[in-house]
Amino acid sequence: MREKGEQGLSTFSQAGEFQDGNLYVYVLGMDGKFIASGGSSAALIGRNVRELTDSDGRPFFREILDGARTIKSGTLEYRWYNPVRNRAEPKIATYHVVGDRILVVGYYAPNASIELAKSMLWRAVHELKVHGERAFERFNSLDGGFVQDDLYVFVVGLEDELVYAHGGSPRQVGRKAGELVDAKGKYFIREMIALAKSKGEGDVHYAWRNPANLKVENKHSYIVRVGKYLVGAGAYAGSVR
Repeated sequence: MREKGEQGLSTFSQAGEFQDGNLYVYVLGMDGKFIASGGSSAALIGRNVRELTDSDGRPFFREILDGARTIKSGTLEYRWYNPVRNRAEPKIATYHVVGDRILVVGYYAPNASIELAKSMLWRAVHELKVHGERAFERFNSLDGGFVQDDLYVFVVGLEDELVYAHGGSPRQVGRKAGELVDAKGKYFIREMIALAKSKGEGDVHYAWRNPANLKVENKHSYIVRVGKYLVGAGAYAGSVR
């Protein structure tokens, strides 16, 4: 872009050195106009995408544009359609400003991040505070907006230790969770309960089965106390060794 200026834009939209599998460059104008793309987003060329949202309703293009006005580069995460797997998946994009153009390259994350898990968690906290126990049905449903790939919400009673919602395995609902141990023998639910009672929220690390691939993996969860419940969501971080 620095060497060829506007002439370089056509290169980004052609098959060649700026395409590698599902990696490609796309370019935005500072006004929000979509200028070039070497991937499936080429359909957006010529449109103003400032208010376009991802599959979660997040206006990530606006975030890129607003960020580019204050700093020259940055990274953000959103959900976007992956044509290879025919579904929306977490995507991590890095952008850099060159003149009055914003160059962006993103890749599909193999697992959702703890940031995405926290985003879902705080939505769940709001849902529970507003709708009470009626929220559990949404947490357990594949269509409730709280189950995405390997991300899901779970709810455990602080006193009775019962599972009230579990988007990754609804059959867990109604079971006593306090006696559960992870692959390393850790009573992780009891740790969550103690943390919720003492601090109200926080992080817990343990090993648990990933419902997306049925493998036991390291997991980083964040939990928040809402009344007599703890609400949690977490991200998987690779196989247990």
